[in-house]
Amino acid sequence: MSLDLRAPTASDYPDWLRSLRNGFLTAGAPSEEDVAERLADTDLSRLQGAFDAGRCVATFRSFAQRLTVVGGATVAADAISGVTVAPTHRRRGLLSRMMATDLAAARERGEVVATLIAAEYPIYGRFGFGPATWAAEWEVSVHRAGLDPRRSGQPADGGRIEMVDGADVRKYGPELHTRLAALRPGVVSRSERWWRLRTGAAPSPAHEQWTEPFYVIHRDADGEVDGLMVYGTDDKWGDAKQPLNTATVRDLIALTPAAERALWHFLCSVDWITTVRSGYRAPDDLLPHLLPDPRAARTVTHADWLWLRLLDVERALEARGYERAASLVLDVRDGGGVAEGRFLLDVSPEGARCTPTTRSADLALGAGELASLYLGDESVRRLVDLGRAEELRTGAAGTADAIFRTGRRPWCPDIF
Repeated sequence: MSLDLRAPTASDYPDWLRSLRNGFLTAGAPSEEDVAERLADTDLSRLQGAFDAGRCVATFRSFAQRLTVVGGATVAADAISGVTVAPTHRRRGLLSRMMATDLAAARERGEVVATLIAAEYPIYGRFGFGPATWAAEWEVSVHRAGLDPRRSGQPADGGRIEMVDGADVRKYGPELHTRLAALRPGVVSRSERWWRLRTGAAPSPAHEQWTEPFYVIHRDADGEVDGLMVYGTDDKWGDAKQPLNTATVRDLIALTPAAERALWHFLCSVDWITTVRSGYRAPDDLLPHLLPDPRAARTVTHADWLWLRLLDVERALEARGYERAASLVLDVRDGGGVAEGRFLLDVSPEGARCTPTTRSADLALGAGELASLYLGDESVRRLVDLGRAEELRTGAAGTADAIFRTGRRPWCPDIF
């Protein structure tokens, strides 16, 4: 194969970005402004490209990230993004080579897990990834929601809603997000550039048309900001001059159920809004049941979201929290990969210890299945029934479910 697989240089970067855009069907050369903005925030040593006769035909990017795990701790993650292979160069092993290079480098750096958002479901399981969070989206018919149309949209518990601007979001948002991350496994870190891009303070990529959204915050009765909502609207009217506008939520952070209820009720009270799209939320989100008539919220999306791969099984399992004491021997199968091995896991509410062992295994499963369990979302019993895990000791699946599963499902609010 005459392909040159390497990290692109700064002079290669415009061609690398062109190849990336082609892979995601946003054809056309990137603007100089787009290249400069992205390059300033890119570690070229964590990019890979395949070059054929000097032209980039495959792309791969990773960057440093923090992932919140069960119990509120965070672990270092190798966040993978920008993975493409040109249709002229498929089935040549380029993705496999780039993935192997990246995961080896991530483990060398000491990163505990790798994360990604999968564009297509079948691709990443063969690299030891498993879906660790899922996402749902609802469409709410405001007229059917059962809310009193005479209410002003302000909470009745002493809290209040305020409309703010992008500068306020950059002021309050990062702290709110940090506090959310301490409450919800699956939340990933956001950079300063993330906030600048989504409040119009940094130029958007050429293929993404920026439109200024609406920003609102919620203050509790003591005046503390404990919620943020960002939403956009269309401009649609019926033939009889009736408003048919849809509000689409771009971001929502609520640290308490009261703040979450207040923000949703506010949006459903805005004049001319007849439909609300929730954006991607956790599948067990409170939204439908915050309405007097939950049937007004129709599920329009339910799909896998954050995919995870464990790079260091011992450190990963010791980092998360557990609500009860138990002991399990896990036989993790990874085709010779970094998660391969047999591990004794001793856990309690005080902490966990995970060590290699030669003891007989209680449960056997693949690296991707362990990744799906890690944040508390998947059921071991279901994996056994699907033939994707093997219960080697009677009762082991029940024990594993009791220590791994969480009361609320993990959720990742972001795409990357």
